[in-house]
Amino acid sequence: MVVKPKYRLLLLFCIIAITARAQQNQLPGFNLGDAAPPFRVGGWIKGTPVKRFEKGKFYVVEFWATYCKPCIAAMPHLSALAREYKDRVTFLAIDVYEARTTPADRVKTFVEGMGDRMDFNVAQEDTSFTVNDWLRATGEQDNGIPRTFVVDAQGRLAWIGHPKDLDKVLGKVVNNTWDIKEAVAKRDADKYLADMDHDAGYKLSKFDGGYDKPGDLGKPDSALLAINEIVKKEPKAKYAPVIALFTFSALLKTNPDEAYAYGKAAIVTPTYEEPAYDAIIANIRQYSGKLNIPAKIYLLGAETYQAKMDHFPYPELYITAERYQTMAKWYSLAGDTLKATEAREKANKLEADEAIKKQLAAIVIK
Repeated sequence: MVVKPKYRLLLLFCIIAITARAQQNQLPGFNLGDAAPPFRVGGWIKGTPVKRFEKGKFYVVEFWATYCKPCIAAMPHLSALAREYKDRVTFLAIDVYEARTTPADRVKTFVEGMGDRMDFNVAQEDTSFTVNDWLRATGEQDNGIPRTFVVDAQGRLAWIGHPKDLDKVLGKVVNNTWDIKEAVAKRDADKYLADMDHDAGYKLSKFDGGYDKPGDLGKPDSALLAINEIVKKEPKAKYAPVIALFTFSALLKTNPDEAYAYGKAAIVTPTYEEPAYDAIIANIRQYSGKLNIPAKIYLLGAETYQAKMDHFPYPELYITAERYQTMAKWYSLAGDTLKATEAREKANKLEADEAIKKQLAAIVIK
């Protein structure tokens, strides 16, 4: 049996899983502008307990978990905002989705260990209500955590999103300049596009080739015809992440010049989420050594890695030695020995830094 690259398989699995869940979901019970869901938690770990939202006050409700690295990376930023708005906004972090085997004391110990990096009120979910009332009722469960909700002075849901974007919104909400109608329109448009993109994954996967058949490149021409029909109906879907995955794959097999032009546009065009960086990276990883890939495609791949590193909200979670090693390999294949050397040196430094951290950790344990 031929073992295919994990990166590609994982990405496709996520597409299918997300699509399956999306099709099973009922319409959200709450949208922006609606009264906030009831606030029911299981117990308080830190700060002042809140039983209900009071009119005239603003609230930020953050959903997180101890195992969620992006959640933890977001905490210092949220703490800084909590201090900045301490006289006007109450910040609440609710621990959700913990394993049934995770005791409450372990969560409490984690929060205590974070110290000022979690400088706000912290509670644990009520397993019967909290996730259902908030993440499921608003249709946000597929977006995972961290997930941030803002409740305005009228007790309405004013915004839902990623904590990295909170500072762009919170000041407007507090100053009553936030346009909820405009936010609803954007949220609905993003959901429509995301649903269309995920549905397209099912339709296009049948053209992508068999992973258990070496050399099977599928039917790229048929894929492109199907994609053209989708984009004709909704032009905004052209660079959506799932459609980009299949578009770049098909073009890479049929016309590398067009693949390059498409990829250059895709990595600077956000749709309902960030640009389709992973669609470009995954395909180059998948077909390197299997297709006659021109130098500029490998340069595009390295450029895409760098673009994602530059825009990733928490670089420490994405920038790794392995990614720099891949960049070095692609620069080398493209004939750019200078940049290949630079990337390799960055990889070596990260590996050395990681080795030092492990040595220090071992000393502390002893």
